[in-house]
Amino acid sequence: MATTSRRRGRGHDPESVLSAAVGVFNERGYDGTSMEDLARALGVTKSAIYYHVPGKEQLLARALDRALDGLFEVVADQRAATGPAIERLSWVVRHSVRVLVERLPYVTLLLRVRGNSATEVAALERRREFDRFVAALVKEAAAAGQIRAGLDPALVTRLLFGTVNSITEWYQPGRGTADDLADALLAMAFDGLRV
Repeated sequence: MATTSRRRGRGHDPESVLSAAVGVFNERGYDGTSMEDLARALGVTKSAIYYHVPGKEQLLARALDRALDGLFEVVADQRAATGPAIERLSWVVRHSVRVLVERLPYVTLLLRVRGNSATEVAALERRREFDRFVAALVKEAAAAGQIRAGLDPALVTRLLFGTVNSITEWYQPGRGTADDLADALLAMAFDGLRV
């Protein structure tokens, strides 16, 4: 009887179902994960999962939204909209690192999508929207003489966020804070960009 009550206690709320799904998606790949795999990871039946979501694609959508919503909260903040462009860019990079650290499994999953479904295509378009926002900041900083002239804003954006995104490949919770990571990244990247 203890096993039954323990199983019922695990994975029966939307948050724990989503968290477990993201872990399995990151381990096996979204396409390589079945609802049976998710049920096994949660220690529940497939029907227990269907109680919370209609299917695997909705779990993917919720997971990708968790990562993307964090990034769009950063760009919606007033500090991303006012002040010198280089300072706004620095703020966006710093807080993007924070989102990555706080939502590591979700951001990791986001960075692995390839557009194999309507959900993935929509997520990729939102990522491109974020990239365009950052590229516009880089372009504005260049026009204001706050970064070196002649740098392609789209390329700077890709290189900068390629560095940010690479954190998902090696970072483990407890290996420095988000602020430590952001400080190091900004010192490395921005000291090379500033005039």
